[in-house]
Amino acid sequence: MQINGVESLERAAEELGLLPFFESGVPGFSVEDMTPPGYWFADGVDGPWEWRMDVAARGKVAYAKLFAGKAGLCSMEFYPDLANYRRDGYDFDARWEDGLANYRDKALIDALTKFGPLLTRELRAASGVDKGFEGCLTRLQMQCYVTVTGFEYLRDKHGRPYGWGLARYDLAERVFGERPREAYARDPKESYARLMNRLRELCPDAAEKDLKKLIK
Repeated sequence: MQINGVESLERAAEELGLLPFFESGVPGFSVEDMTPPGYWFADGVDGPWEWRMDVAARGKVAYAKLFAGKAGLCSMEFYPDLANYRRDGYDFDARWEDGLANYRDKALIDALTKFGPLLTRELRAASGVDKGFEGCLTRLQMQCYVTVTGFEYLRDKHGRPYGWGLARYDLAERVFGERPREAYARDPKESYARLMNRLRELCPDAAEKDLKKLIK
């Protein structure tokens, strides 16, 4: 499969179901591997870095740090199982009440609940979390409580965009409705098995340990 634009990136995510953005430890299995080198950071040419912004904003597939703490895409066919497994069947409030979430994670969730969607710097300020902020934000994305809703460029005094684009985050349920909870009726172990079976189908020659790293 070759990726050469916004449509093909979104289609690849929907067809594969699970798709790491950067090199994943599984040969050939990432947006980076599937996109011709000429599209990466070339002057005057949009590439995956720009395409992901449009895909995230469309909301047809999830884009966030989803695989081993790194960015990736997940279709709505498999996102419920990823959420069920990673959350162990817990909504965040229940996780907090059972003492399974720390106060920094709760501060980020509370800030998004009240003010979201927020850019990274806005979320840091609204939550009051500084130390450990990036780790908390990554963990909440991995647990499928938080997702990226789009990107925005900073602008200079003349209104011209610059930089790499800043991610805007929101609660997954606010973006995807009840979809993240659709697999709650399944045991999280069953969701894990469904995810692993899909990865085995996609990457039959990959080492089992490398596939497990993507999901755990």
